[in-house]
Amino acid sequence: MKALIFDSGPLINLSMNGLLYILEELKKTFKGKFIITEQVKREVIDTPLSIERFELGAIRIQNLLTYGILEMPSSLGIDENKLRNDTKKLVDTVNHSVRIKSEPIHIVSDAEMSCLALSAELNEKNIDNLIAIDERTTRVLFESPENLEKLMTEKFHQPVKVDLQNLRGLKDHKFIRSPEIVYVAYKKGLVHLEGKKVLEALIFATKFKGSAISFDEINELKKL
Repeated sequence: MKALIFDSGPLINLSMNGLLYILEELKKTFKGKFIITEQVKREVIDTPLSIERFELGAIRIQNLLTYGILEMPSSLGIDENKLRNDTKKLVDTVNHSVRIKSEPIHIVSDAEMSCLALSAELNEKNIDNLIAIDERTTRVLFESPENLEKLMTEKFHQPVKVDLQNLRGLKDHKFIRSPEIVYVAYKKGLVHLEGKKVLEALIFATKFKGSAISFDEINELKKL
């Protein structure tokens, strides 16, 4: 068993680009589950269903859940109450570890941290997993927290201090972004488009809908 855990960003990105169908195609050959947490569901389905501007996108994602393309953590035997508590602890830890002038700043959301909390629980169960997330801050936080001060200082245009000691042990997670998901779908022949520039167009589309990927990384993907 393995799992691909989706944060809100990639689902919204694929929906806005008319590419949610590739998840249905990928699921057919994926020997595991595509999972969303309660917090992600709230961001991509529950809340936008009440907003006319975002209602259609929410329905598209809701259909994936209805037809079993996406599933909830309970399908893997995860206790939702424990996951909720673990998520809260992660949010508190991270948001009190980054400060401007001694004041903690909010840099992560409940949805993002719920994905990390779920990943940690799956790791304990020896279930191989990846987190689909487009947000750069969260990936840097868990992949190379020592670079977080520089990133946050550039973002807020003033000195930011990160308590690295407080963030110790928050690693052992693997990530994938929307551009890499569409890359895999393209290489498997699952994209319903033809033309020499389809791959480039797909990757740029995900970048311009919010995925943090550099132009150098895009060039590397195109060469693979």
